[in-house]
Amino acid sequence: MPRHYLLYGSERYALAILRPVQAAIRARGDETAWFFDGPGAEDLAADETLLTVEQVRAWDPYAVITSSNAVPHFFPGVKVETFHGFDAGKPRHIYVRGFFDLYCTTGPRDTAAFSALAEAQGHFAVVETGFPKIDPFMSQLPAQPEPVRDPPVVLYHSTFSPSWSAAGVLYDEIARLSRTGEWRWIVTFHPKMDPEIVARYRALENEYLRFADNDNILDLFPQVDLMCSDTSSALNEFLLTYKPVVTFKNRRPGPQLIDIDDPAAFEGAIRRALARPPELMAAIREFADTLHPYRDGRSSERILQAIDDFVAKGGRNRKPKPLNFWRKIKLRRRIGYWGPARTR
Repeated sequence: MPRHYLLYGSERYALAILRPVQAAIRARGDETAWFFDGPGAEDLAADETLLTVEQVRAWDPYAVITSSNAVPHFFPGVKVETFHGFDAGKPRHIYVRGFFDLYCTTGPRDTAAFSALAEAQGHFAVVETGFPKIDPFMSQLPAQPEPVRDPPVVLYHSTFSPSWSAAGVLYDEIARLSRTGEWRWIVTFHPKMDPEIVARYRALENEYLRFADNDNILDLFPQVDLMCSDTSSALNEFLLTYKPVVTFKNRRPGPQLIDIDDPAAFEGAIRRALARPPELMAAIREFADTLHPYRDGRSSERILQAIDDFVAKGGRNRKPKPLNFWRKIKLRRRIGYWGPARTR
């Protein structure tokens, strides 16, 4: 009898994160379906099934896997969070909201932080698996970065939060540099970016700059020679390619980044990144190998094994989840379901 796995999303980026998990589930001979309570359902493929709340409950999933910070408690199955990105240094990376049985962490840093909380709180388990979103990417990643193109290609990506985003500050410099023809530019933003900022950058499109709407930013990484960003978790994903990143006022700068705090330094920082100085490249490699030590493209399989191991041990943690009354009410209101809850 095939097992049922529900993939739950509240943003379009859930597709890129959870589709590798879906592929691993199907390879086992098991079945998947999706539930969305936000954007993303409209982008499902013909062979991907979308369920309603009632259909989910009737389908009775073995596990519900999500990259979101909450999950409908009234769905059957083990509740599993896979995260939606690496810790980029923002104040709120760690969320424990009492919805999950199991956290599948991306690497040693998150594992240490969440394991300490699991020990203290007792109502969830933690297993380090790696990040499923990058499975297809990691399995094809060369051992060494490709030589810089002629002309070089620059990826500009910014987070959406006004407190962290440099998109407004760097706009004039990007506009100027994108018209010289010395470099090619690809611009892409977080799905929640301010529409006015998006419109300004779209208006910059010319023969040297294009605006990309890719659901999965990883698709752009092989096409570029460096990334420019701010405090986005995507820059850590990019560092796994062993290629340089220029940041503006990054919240956690280090030797793996070329970090600036003045737009006037932007062009020079890009030139240094394209030169790929040995000390920078060594720092990037060391950081990347610590951040995500799995380069085998099998994080999704590790997630499924972690779920099996959790169930085999009884499918319970040493303490019950908190009641979470107010959060559950808000989630029910968002989804529009007021019926009874089921756990496992």
